[in-house]
Amino acid sequence: MTALLTTNLGELPLLGRGKVRDLYAVGDALLLVATDRISAFDYVLATGIPGKGKILTQISLFWFELLSELVPNHLITADVARYPAALHQYIDQLEGRSMLVKRASMFPIECVARGYLAGSGWKEYQASNSVCGLPLPTGLEDGSRLPEPLFTPATKSQDGAHDENISFAAAEKLVGPANAADLRRLTLAIYARAATHAESRGLILADTKFEFGRTPEGIILADEVLTPDSSRFWEGSAWKPGGPQPSFDKQFVRDYLESIRWNKQAPAPGLPSDVVERTQAKYLEAFRRLTGRELIL
Repeated sequence: MTALLTTNLGELPLLGRGKVRDLYAVGDALLLVATDRISAFDYVLATGIPGKGKILTQISLFWFELLSELVPNHLITADVARYPAALHQYIDQLEGRSMLVKRASMFPIECVARGYLAGSGWKEYQASNSVCGLPLPTGLEDGSRLPEPLFTPATKSQDGAHDENISFAAAEKLVGPANAADLRRLTLAIYARAATHAESRGLILADTKFEFGRTPEGIILADEVLTPDSSRFWEGSAWKPGGPQPSFDKQFVRDYLESIRWNKQAPAPGLPSDVVERTQAKYLEAFRRLTGRELIL
């Protein structure tokens, strides 16, 4: 199969293209289409991962259902047959990789939950013994489990640049104290539920990020949720603090880009077939482990 890098839905209003998703206006709703684009080091690469958009969408749909009692979400339907008739001609671009969703006023922060020390959290801890202004015990290592899960918000980049960790006080200034408290409560509740499920599948949910919006009915969970693009899933049996952990994400891609000494400037390079295949297999394995189902691409 070939990778779908860009969607073309005729005269349907295109609102924007993100690193992975294309967003269209469909009357009072939105159409979110996950392409097979893949990004690394904040750049979209020249080569996609065939089927990646379908895998991410199906993982999100699994979690939306599992978490529905905790928090409402933006999903209207992912059944293309129930989309407006004008979209049916584009079924080849939409089947399995798209969601018709509610419009919401999105909060301008990324809601990050961390149960383990990794990534930018580990870097910040090394410099300050804290993450987002929250003090942590001394002696923790890369990959250490935190005493308790933390809510560590981040700014939401508007131009593709890297998100920046911020304190809870800074989040309160951006969204208001009441909203910040609600977002922290929801983020940590979702993380706890998801981490418990992942653990039952032999996986560690090290950290993840959510996006929330507000509708007239209240706060809803939006965008994608708990996929390998937005979360660190580690192999539970292989967890050993003290360095990077075996993960279910695009690490093969990052490792390859480091090996060719790419300067992390545009234009981003393409990927050899073996890196593409190994990355696709890792995403499929994440789906299989999390859901207990097989996905035929």
